[in-house]
Amino acid sequence: MKSKPISITERIPTIDIIRGFALFGIFLVNMPAFHSPDFFIQMNGLEKEETGFDFWVDLFFQLFIQMKFFTIFSFLFGLGFYIFMNRAEQKGLKTKALFTRRVLVLLLFGLLHLIFMWFGDILHTYAIAGLLLLMFYNRKTKTLLNWAFGLLIVFHALMSIHFLVPTEMLEAIEADMHNSEQGLTEYVNIYTNASYIEWVTYRLGVEIGPILSQLPFTMIPVLAMFLFGLYAGKIGVFQPNSPHWSTVRKTWLVTLILSLPFVTYLALLKLSIIDLGVKQSATTQLFTSLSGISLCFFYITSLMILLKKESWQKRLRPLGYAGQMALTNYLLQTILCFILFLGFGLYGKISLTTGTILCLIIYPLQMWLSFLWLKKYRFGPFEWLWRSLTYGYFQPIKREDAADKLKKTSL
Repeated sequence: MKSKPISITERIPTIDIIRGFALFGIFLVNMPAFHSPDFFIQMNGLEKEETGFDFWVDLFFQLFIQMKFFTIFSFLFGLGFYIFMNRAEQKGLKTKALFTRRVLVLLLFGLLHLIFMWFGDILHTYAIAGLLLLMFYNRKTKTLLNWAFGLLIVFHALMSIHFLVPTEMLEAIEADMHNSEQGLTEYVNIYTNASYIEWVTYRLGVEIGPILSQLPFTMIPVLAMFLFGLYAGKIGVFQPNSPHWSTVRKTWLVTLILSLPFVTYLALLKLSIIDLGVKQSATTQLFTSLSGISLCFFYITSLMILLKKESWQKRLRPLGYAGQMALTNYLLQTILCFILFLGFGLYGKISLTTGTILCLIIYPLQMWLSFLWLKKYRFGPFEWLWRSLTYGYFQPIKREDAADKLKKTSL
């Protein structure tokens, strides 16, 4: 049997809409790093004080956006893994070999994206962590939950090691890190004045090396969210007439209750109402991550509940068009921002608010263009390439209208 991807009629619109929603959040989070030296600032513990309206935008991001959307995307990857494997099994295909080829192609995309375009690539992390999912596909649902929660506990325990370090030592480390102002000047200069080859060469050591060295740590929450998505797929949460709606509603309520203290404490930290001195930054990161997990599930279940109503399905359907072409739209965001900020010399000159406004302009445009594209084609361009390389032959990309189908059946 010749292997092929799922058909358009097999897609689950709710998943596409949630994916489109997550992609928008990821774009909002990524935008400051597209136009400003956020990577260097964060890696070196430098202070970035937002003022005026930017301060309130930053606060909103920290409370409701930061680390809340890559978790949704990770959850959906695990869910997609189950759907892919399950449908491949039903068609009698070699599931493990096919999925391995699929993630290796994704790894290729991710590495090209990481090296030649942008340090914030998530595809290479997903690809490597995705290979580990093969060990869990046939495990019991209880085992999946135990591993997922266990990985999150380990991850946040590792984040909390910072609090065991003596304050004097932390102050010395912070003082040393704050001596990186000259390095920041060089970083911005490379981004604004260097040739493309010089820019890539510089980034190999300054950005890509540290990112790849941290991969074992950054993969932990990603794999945990993969396992939650795999669990949801196994029990059939997103299937029509799912028997698990009581679980969805309970999850919505529990994650709402959990999120309230996390977000409240995070707000008190960001507003400096609570001042922990040298441990302020680490505590902020910890509660940003904790709220990211709880709000991730709150956002997912909120959308699931809303989408039970036909009126909300119509309102949110444009997100589904962008979500159906998530890989293409994700990569195009990088390409567009690369041209806009580096090509036109705007790097380091855009405020947080202006960058956010650009997101609010670009993403609706992406939704509209995705709608127009999907009227004629079955997949986005990069989705088509990904599928073609996965299945080993060029996929038919054009949609067949009713007249074409009738003509074929009459022949």
